[in-house]
Amino acid sequence: MKTVYKGGVGEITEKKSRFIATVRPVESEDEASAFIAEMKKKYWDARHNCSAFVLGGHQEMTRCSDDGEPAQTAGRPMLDVLLGEELHNVAVVVTRYFGGTLLGTGGLVRAYQKAVREGLANSIVIDRRRGKRLVIHTDYNGLGKIQHILAGQEIVVTKTDYAEAVKLHVVVPLGKEDCLKKAIADGTGGCAQFSWGNMTEFAVIDKEIKIFEKEC
Repeated sequence: MKTVYKGGVGEITEKKSRFIATVRPVESEDEASAFIAEMKKKYWDARHNCSAFVLGGHQEMTRCSDDGEPAQTAGRPMLDVLLGEELHNVAVVVTRYFGGTLLGTGGLVRAYQKAVREGLANSIVIDRRRGKRLVIHTDYNGLGKIQHILAGQEIVVTKTDYAEAVKLHVVVPLGKEDCLKKAIADGTGGCAQFSWGNMTEFAVIDKEIKIFEKEC
């Protein structure tokens, strides 16, 4: 599930009008509504605070508001960007300070969409996936081979315990369990042992794995 891990702010200027996009991850309609209210309070002196949000694993809930702009020129175009990027559980508010020059219908649509993209560019977007915890037990002779296999399958080690033997803690994306187990067994001549744990959700951020507390 593609979502925003850390929101950001982006700003553009079109014919002296300022468009400030604030992006934030949200988990519920109440949370999204509170965020929108917060932005309206923060930018109380702006002409418009237009909004859009997407909720659910299948994008089943969507809402948007033009907040006084001509119909279908702000909220819906903003929502289309979120849907087009296949994002889930994210809200965006674009604040407009009017610069004195009318942009026209097409100009407004382009400006609001450009602002949302700028906000997303300054956010941390992640692919939140489901996986299964695994501890791999190996001797030191098999360590290098296992590390090579894990790197080749883009599986990140979360922790390594060094003692008389080695234990590598990883999260295996669902669907890769059998393939990974076979590759390691073949690579170590069957000497590695496996301890499977719970399923969980995870994401790789800057080559480090983030484990989400909620297990599934």
